[in-house]
Amino acid sequence: MENEHHHDQGYDHAHAPEEFNLAFAIGIALNIAFVGIEAFYGWRINSLALLADAGHNLSDVAGLVLAWGGALAGKRRASARYTYGFRRASILAAFINAVLLLLAMGSLGWEAAERLQSPQVTQGWTIMAVAVVGIVVNGATALMFMRGAHGDLNIRGAFLHMAGDALVSLGVVIGGALYLWQGWAWMDPVMSLAIATVIVLGTWGLFKQSLHLLFDGVPAGVDLQAVRQALLSLNGVADVHDLHVWAMGTSDIALTAHLVLADPAPDPSAVLHQAEHQLHARFEICHVTLQIESPAYALQCGLRSGVGCA
Repeated sequence: MENEHHHDQGYDHAHAPEEFNLAFAIGIALNIAFVGIEAFYGWRINSLALLADAGHNLSDVAGLVLAWGGALAGKRRASARYTYGFRRASILAAFINAVLLLLAMGSLGWEAAERLQSPQVTQGWTIMAVAVVGIVVNGATALMFMRGAHGDLNIRGAFLHMAGDALVSLGVVIGGALYLWQGWAWMDPVMSLAIATVIVLGTWGLFKQSLHLLFDGVPAGVDLQAVRQALLSLNGVADVHDLHVWAMGTSDIALTAHLVLADPAPDPSAVLHQAEHQLHARFEICHVTLQIESPAYALQCGLRSGVGCA
């Protein structure tokens, strides 16, 4: 039997998450200022749309703080007690962020439905002016996270929330214009319901994906069968078992597997090198741990059937 373990640390460093500390700091400061503006004018003119959006933007501040905390925690070094470090903190932050948004939008929808039964007069020009500020603040914040939105679920959550808020503010501007044009007092709660609907639709995917990763689900974009076939296609590999792929964090994918070598056995180092290259190049799997087994040992391996120790 030949048993060899390999941990590809080099690729981990090559794919370290980008720094977004400045983006988080600026985004949080801008949104706190905007929450104050929205809350003041929403209270002054009795606009549910502005008050509700102020509450939502306050939850966005909390979401940005969570996302920032998750990103910072994920960069803490591994220790003897936490051998993977705190990379999963970014997944947890994305999940909590999604839950907070869904709860906030549920509350908003309930309040808007009640307000529809007794619409109140509001000031369209003030709503439009404040919403224009929201477009600028949320749009600028979203742009700061755009470059990291593809490869990191935590950063994508921050980007989607800010981009969605910019679109929602645009909707408020349109609603205010319709109110001034037609005098529809019910437009304010209707726009609130539209806000809630847009945000729930945008957040649901983040909620499902972060929950999936919390339970060690295979990350989106990784086809487990394709990974298995890629390993089986390597020269000298006769079989693959105990294959697992999961997310260590929102931007790090890990894999473990047992590779059974053909008989006569090839050079194990060459097989490992091919496997690591394929997994990195084709699937962006950077943290790889492989166990090399001879055909004889593979028959006795307690993990061959995926049921755990014999």
